[in-house]
Amino acid sequence: MMELKRRRFLALSLAAPFLGQAASAQEIGLTLPEELQGEKIARNNISSFRRIDWRDHFDALGQGRIVADTVSRALHYWDADGGYKLYPTSVPISDELTRRGYTEVIKKVKNPTWTPTPSMRERDPSLPVTVPAGPENPLGVRALYLSWQYYRIHGTHDTRKIGRRSSDGCIGLYNEQIVDLYDRVAVGTQVKLI
Repeated sequence: MMELKRRRFLALSLAAPFLGQAASAQEIGLTLPEELQGEKIARNNISSFRRIDWRDHFDALGQGRIVADTVSRALHYWDADGGYKLYPTSVPISDELTRRGYTEVIKKVKNPTWTPTPSMRERDPSLPVTVPAGPENPLGVRALYLSWQYYRIHGTHDTRKIGRRSSDGCIGLYNEQIVDLYDRVAVGTQVKLI
């Protein structure tokens, strides 16, 4: 009986850091995809996410605001009432492809088609002219078009890209999370990439 109690104590002691990280994820409003919500999964990468204040970037919330942080690879969203959500993202593969500053959501598209930009096709002529909606589409299941030409906040079917430098300029989210964000964001929402 004593050995059983000792094993339970050791197991709980080893699990404590991960339980603390899970609580931190809830505190900062981090929405994890379903496959990462299980109790047995260690969420080692969320410790780098930090909550930021919208007032450091905008004068008012208006209908909501987005800050995409390319350094911590996180997207921060505030609704008009100050409600907060945090999403892990993929970011551009290089500083040359990373545009920073203020923009806004000008269009929302469900199941978007993807058309490679002229510079993408110049770098890789084997790219298709367009890719229809579906599992091969790099834009995933939803896309928020920004006022900067060719820049999007979109989903991805390739979940390995999240948390990495892997895009040609866009901000990528897990498909489940872009659906959540898409439903919250209105056309005209102000966006800042830092």
